[in-house]
Amino acid sequence: MDRMKKRLSMTLVSIMVLGALVGCGTGGDKPASSGGGDKGTKKDEFSFYFTGSLNVKDLWEAVVPMFEKKYPNIKVKMVHIDSGSGGQSTVDRIIAAKQANQKSGNIDLYEAGLSDVSKGIKEELWDSLDAKKIPNLSKVEEVKLTNVKGMAIPYRASAVILAYNSAKVKAPPKTANELYDWIRKNPGRFAYNDPATGGAGDSFVQTAIYNFLPPEANVSSDPSNMQKWDQGFALLKELHPFMYQKGVYPKKNQGTLDLLANGEVDIIPAWSDQALEQSAKKLLPDTTKLTQIEPSFTGGPTYMMVPKLSEHTESVYTFLDYVLSPEAQSVIVTKMYGYPGIKWSEMPQDLKDKFKDVAGGYRTFNIGDLGKEIQKRWQRDVAGQ
Repeated sequence: MDRMKKRLSMTLVSIMVLGALVGCGTGGDKPASSGGGDKGTKKDEFSFYFTGSLNVKDLWEAVVPMFEKKYPNIKVKMVHIDSGSGGQSTVDRIIAAKQANQKSGNIDLYEAGLSDVSKGIKEELWDSLDAKKIPNLSKVEEVKLTNVKGMAIPYRASAVILAYNSAKVKAPPKTANELYDWIRKNPGRFAYNDPATGGAGDSFVQTAIYNFLPPEANVSSDPSNMQKWDQGFALLKELHPFMYQKGVYPKKNQGTLDLLANGEVDIIPAWSDQALEQSAKKLLPDTTKLTQIEPSFTGGPTYMMVPKLSEHTESVYTFLDYVLSPEAQSVIVTKMYGYPGIKWSEMPQDLKDKFKDVAGGYRTFNIGDLGKEIQKRWQRDVAGQ
């Protein structure tokens, strides 16, 4: 009987050991997954550097938790760089890491403007991106990707538009020439800010000048284009006495918004996101409406780039795909009042209806240091006349 018990015990032990071994072979440690279902697996963390004002920080503090809830195995380490405090140093850090044959400098994803994109392309810093890696990339207009050689994702944008008092302006201008005619017929009721102090005024000036040049000049820094500015500056000089108080130019974008809010002028150029936000916060009168003209004012995207040296590209691609989803893009529109990075046709119908007045688009200007030359000449020939 004892022998029988021993044999049974040994048989049971053998079965348990075999079962454990089979369990190890089929259900052991799983690799980290970017999906949302494997909550027990190891997390992957990547570093995301982004620049901008507080509203950019607020945006990511809203979007990142949404992403991490959907993909609990991916952690996003956010590093916010205040606007104007050294975005260029971030690019330089990636360049230095590349030259030292190091990793990405612990920067796995970077958000910035076109100048940083261009510098990184020249230095061969950025990974090539396509819809095979990031399926929602197919929702972005192809031309916006080819402009940056597929090395950056234009995930949001803003544009300069016209903000006007609909109680005073029943039929707002639809074209640039109609706007200039309106200014002449309504002296003192239009204002744009000093172009050196804000992008809205700068856009008004550049648009007036470059409407006389061929479209390819809009993205050229060729100094020879300076010889073609005379017609545009002649127009700006002619409009000068019809401006607010016969030629007073407020400081900063906010300066002209304040004039519109106080009823001192009826039409101004303004950034779409800034005007929409202030309208929503009742800082502008309820009669304020927005529209775009043809040819449109300038605008442009903000981009996201993946350094080639990143060791977390799979997780980064998952994050970028989420950022380009209608869910995340809706946060960009409703929280930042920005243009979506994906096509408006991909956005929810209620948002398309709500923002239809400013969804007409924009023209991208990339003229490099010529912009500073325009500002110098404007101070001399227009403001100083």
